[in-house]
Amino acid sequence: MALRDRSLGFERWIGRRLLARSAVPGVELALWDGTSLRHGVAPKRGRIVLHDRGALYQLLLDPGLAFGDGFSEGRIGVEGDLVALLEALYDAPWSPGPLGRASAALWRRRGQSNTLRGSRRNIHRHYDLGNDFFELWLDPEMVYTCAYFPTPSSSLEQAQHAKLELVARKIWAKPGDRILELGCGWGSLALHLARHHGAHVTAYNISAEQICFARERAKREGLDDRVHFVEDDYRNAEGRYDAVVSVGMLEHVGARHHRAFGETIERCLCDDGRGLVHSIGRVQASPMDPWIQRRIFPGSYAPTLAEMVALLSRLGLSVLDVENLRLHYAKTLEHWLERYEKNVERVRQRLGDDFARAWRLYLAGSIAAFRASSLQLWQVVFSRARSNAIPWTRASLGQSGERAAWNASTS
Repeated sequence: MALRDRSLGFERWIGRRLLARSAVPGVELALWDGTSLRHGVAPKRGRIVLHDRGALYQLLLDPGLAFGDGFSEGRIGVEGDLVALLEALYDAPWSPGPLGRASAALWRRRGQSNTLRGSRRNIHRHYDLGNDFFELWLDPEMVYTCAYFPTPSSSLEQAQHAKLELVARKIWAKPGDRILELGCGWGSLALHLARHHGAHVTAYNISAEQICFARERAKREGLDDRVHFVEDDYRNAEGRYDAVVSVGMLEHVGARHHRAFGETIERCLCDDGRGLVHSIGRVQASPMDPWIQRRIFPGSYAPTLAEMVALLSRLGLSVLDVENLRLHYAKTLEHWLERYEKNVERVRQRLGDDFARAWRLYLAGSIAAFRASSLQLWQVVFSRARSNAIPWTRASLGQSGERAAWNASTS
């Protein structure tokens, strides 16, 4: 009995040290024996419940990875507002333990290996989970990137339509344009450019399920003569195009392969070409969250704006416009999480409890990361440096988002 008491006393000390190290005021830590620990006297912001002592020791060694795994496995619970608690944790100066530092170094070498083979493996683990899974919580267009909300009350459908239109206007899409899309998801942007702007689009993707979905949709909508979906790596793109666009793929490229990404754009862009790169990013360079990197988005890296500009400018491409849609992505994720929660029982039945909890944490954590400014969303517009075939002002953008939202709501 005395030995068990001493052990529990030591574990309570560890819990207090974890709370102090995180420096998150108002967060309560509950141990498996009913003990509640608190750091500071701030109002309560949430309660983390550890259901066994193993979860405590894993948090001590590698807090970033252990929290995500413990939550997914049901060994760590959260009472209160999950997003608010995670936002508080994102603001905390967590540091990995010795095991976390060692394993992170090994994972970076393996996980950032986005070679031709490695990229297929990484993309398959996330995007080939089944189209029916993503259909549960995305909009009908299956747009799995940041939406653009003309007003905070815009619906997700209106906001995603507005985003597609905003991208089209930023690259000045017009009838007859030849457009290359690097990483096309389920094909929503390519089909939008063909349907609403008369462009001819060649779109590359290495997700077999997404390509199959996009091809079937293009044929069903009578657009397969203007949109060509290619199941291949972006590095193998061929031809010359009036515009190159990439929405939500650069974060899967990895810093080691930024040069190859830029070289593909430079090689395929015509003399007066222009383009847009849309990517999750950071203000300062840092690795992805270890749990996200290993369990959700293997091979991912969120670049800084400086890194995005560098991959273009080193090849003679000139940046024309930059916009940060960080808060728009937070709101997009709020819509996704709300729809996910409404369908979570179907997710459990199909993919299991651990998977359902993991994706709840991923969506909630992403909201928190964008709210806390841990993550940004950059849209960078560019052209060839010597091109004079660019708009004189930004007036061509006008109120495109608002008009697109209105058109979507009345169609």
